[in-house]
Amino acid sequence: MLKVAVIGLGLAAEPHLLSLADLKDTIQVVQVASRGSGARKGLAESLGFRVSADVDAAITEPGTDAVILLTPPSSHLELARNAFECGKDVLVEKPLDISLERASALVAAAERAGRRLGVVLQHRFRPGAVRLRQVVQAGELGEVVAASLNFMWWRPQSYYDEPGRGTYHRDGGGVLLTQAIHSIDLLLSLVGPLDLIASVPTTTSIHKMEAEDHVVALLRTVRGASVSFAATTACFPGRPEVIELIGTSGTAILTGGLLEVTWHDGRVETAGYSGSSGSGAGIMAFDHQAHREVLREFHAAIEAGRSPVPSGEDALAAQRLITKMMGRA
Repeated sequence: MLKVAVIGLGLAAEPHLLSLADLKDTIQVVQVASRGSGARKGLAESLGFRVSADVDAAITEPGTDAVILLTPPSSHLELARNAFECGKDVLVEKPLDISLERASALVAAAERAGRRLGVVLQHRFRPGAVRLRQVVQAGELGEVVAASLNFMWWRPQSYYDEPGRGTYHRDGGGVLLTQAIHSIDLLLSLVGPLDLIASVPTTTSIHKMEAEDHVVALLRTVRGASVSFAATTACFPGRPEVIELIGTSGTAILTGGLLEVTWHDGRVETAGYSGSSGSGAGIMAFDHQAHREVLREFHAAIEAGRSPVPSGEDALAAQRLITKMMGRA
């Protein structure tokens, strides 16, 4: 039984709390702590979790094995350091922190303490994405000669009117670091490291916000395949993100959680399922299956004494690419 403390009760808490309730036979929630009232306090209590306002005590409690950080990105480094120093493993919501420097420091802190660090990048765990990775790793697409990622999401202005949202001091950025990082991590896991050729980050007139809400970029894999990229939260009413891989033996298209692979020999395979991916105004309108698998994987990694997937280094790779696309590298 893995004993965990959950820190934070904002929007990100709902799928985690529901997943932890599903996994109650293997993961015990010792307590849920939030310095504020927390948007999901009622849900936590209805699921039978003890709720506290003392974050420091929840992190340092001797009977806790791991800490799940669901707080704003700007708080991650200090809270994670505290947990590592107390001998806890940490699962942190994306992104690692608001800057590449702070994100790198968080990963380094885990390494120094000899603790495991997992990151919530749950798109890897959707069934369609799992199958696509299998297809790619088995070489069934042949050589991937081109790829694209189109992330056409929508957020109303009311979303950015919340204090701190879409700012550099709290979130670290806009669409790239807050939303598209999930798909960027998934793409990197499929095609490997990407070199940036050019990018254009902008803030459209649709939103009043500090950070970017629209980015286009051209990238290249280490084997020379071209990759086109576009991400926005200004595309009304929003639609599921699409990753397309063009191979010498076939083409794979992952639309949200639904995969379709078409081979040159005429075979067609579908896997996963369609449905909302959080692309519209109802930002939490998706099931928590992938979050549950993130937690299951984190637990399995701790039991096996290995690094969780995705790891801190995986998340750092995604954030490093995002930093380059923003022209800050």
